[in-house]
Amino acid sequence: MLICFGLGYSAEHFVEEFGRKKFDRIVGTVRGAERAAALNAHPSGRLNALIFDGSTATPDLRSAIAEADAALVSVPPDESGDPVLRACGDVLAHAQRLRSVVYLSTIGVYGDRGGAWVDEATPPQPGAARSRERLAAEQTWLDFGARRGIAVAILRLAGIYGPGQNALVQITRGTARRIVKPGQVFNRTHVGDIAQAIDTAIARRASGIFNVADDEPTPPADPIVFAAQLMGVEPPPEIPFEQAAPSMSPLALSFWQECRPCVTTSSSANSASACAIRLIGKGYGHCSRSGKRGLCFPDAVQHEVVHR
Repeated sequence: MLICFGLGYSAEHFVEEFGRKKFDRIVGTVRGAERAAALNAHPSGRLNALIFDGSTATPDLRSAIAEADAALVSVPPDESGDPVLRACGDVLAHAQRLRSVVYLSTIGVYGDRGGAWVDEATPPQPGAARSRERLAAEQTWLDFGARRGIAVAILRLAGIYGPGQNALVQITRGTARRIVKPGQVFNRTHVGDIAQAIDTAIARRASGIFNVADDEPTPPADPIVFAAQLMGVEPPPEIPFEQAAPSMSPLALSFWQECRPCVTTSSSANSASACAIRLIGKGYGHCSRSGKRGLCFPDAVQHEVVHR
């Protein structure tokens, strides 16, 4: 049985692609009753959604944890630590069947590197408060695994894109912003590659830190231009970061204020490539050089371009 703490974009994609094939039962947590009802109405009937408010584990949730063989954690930490361990740590510690935990983190823990390359061996230097909270949560889960003898894999994710969540959709909806900040680069990762990494980590009971990124950092505006070319439309006008900053949310602003590192997964034994994952989404640079445009926005090209 698989338990997913937090059924967001990445966790749901994993459940659809791999979870239903690998587990006879899946329990996932959400924050609201309406969302739980919608998920419980799935025709397969194999996903049971439970409400978890981040502070209290219900009896049904505690019972599910006790039966779990694997756990996927995508609930973000807060200033008080990791909500899952805080509310469910006691029952997790006594879950006799639990053998593997996968925790979804972020490359933001590396901090502002001025565009320098990093890999899993690079010491984290988080600057933003939310990245410091992430790093603390990573260590808490690693400590939990060490105490219990359970494999804990920390997946540090780059910017996530995929069906319904990509530059093609943003252009179609008129929400794409071509923000320009000299020296700023971002890595990305397709949600299908995240699903593969989760599946591999659980299957191999992987432990440690794993970067999940495309090895192709580029200026953030470049994929917007590329997507516009795919769609045969003009890209949105350039907006200097200084002009865009006042309208950004605090979360987005903190993301842009740091000059992100260039993330690689190829120089460490702890990497997506070392786990024999063949990336679904190739980096923007690879797509533009090779002319294989579908590799940059897999799935999305068919659904968001052909059917726009």
